[in-house]
Amino acid sequence: MKKLLQVSLLASAVLAGLSGCNDEKASAPATDGAQTAVEQTAPELNSFEAKSAYAIGLSMGRYIGSTLEKQQELGVELDNDTILSGVRDGFTENGQMSDEEIQTALTAYDEHINELIAEQAAEEAAATLKEGTEFLEKNAKLDGVTVTESGLQYKVLSEGEGDKPKAEDVVTVHYTGTLVDGTVFDSSVERGEPASFPLNQVIPGWTEGVQLMPVGAKYQFVIPAELGYGETGAGTIPGNAVLIFEVELLDIKATDEPKAESDDGEKAADKEASAE
Repeated sequence: MKKLLQVSLLASAVLAGLSGCNDEKASAPATDGAQTAVEQTAPELNSFEAKSAYAIGLSMGRYIGSTLEKQQELGVELDNDTILSGVRDGFTENGQMSDEEIQTALTAYDEHINELIAEQAAEEAAATLKEGTEFLEKNAKLDGVTVTESGLQYKVLSEGEGDKPKAEDVVTVHYTGTLVDGTVFDSSVERGEPASFPLNQVIPGWTEGVQLMPVGAKYQFVIPAELGYGETGAGTIPGNAVLIFEVELLDIKATDEPKAESDDGEKAADKEASAE
């Protein structure tokens, strides 16, 4: 799940900044609490100062609005008129809350949002785990699917005739990764450029699976969460997600083993010299 932005930090900064202007600005004219921004007369943006002021307010409003919209998904709905009332009162000394009360309210708000995020993440992870378990059970029964001891599932789509890589090798591959619902989360094919990386520096399902492939082969891997990104997920990949990859192994670049042999030879020569 995407990490939700929290508006309280912005609110703290905004209100602190507005309160700091109290000594420089006169009290704002009284406004009717029921009057909305739409109903107020639009300002004339015919000067540098007017444009700057309006741009600051508009960007702040859009940021807060988009953030609150995301948090409404958690069941938290804040009244826009009340927010605007607080902003207006921040220009004056007429605020209905002390600094201590503001901090207490914002801290409580943050804690509540964090609790809701954690609850939603746990629910989503549990649902993803159930969905993935069912998918693995069904896929394992399909023709051509092999299940390894670790739980990795693979199917040969087209066989190759080249060498097979070792875990320490650098491989070049084309691949497409999807979730069980068909959502593509990464694809070198779509980018039009193959990827190269050390095979022992990727998720365990890749490290194990690609070692089964000869160069030129194309396999489908179904990777359980414990061989992928686990309970936490990564980026757009949710926690407990089963991953499906179609991988074509294009090339292998072996590690520089001769250098290690050379080092051993030098050590042996040193020993012989010492013996003499």
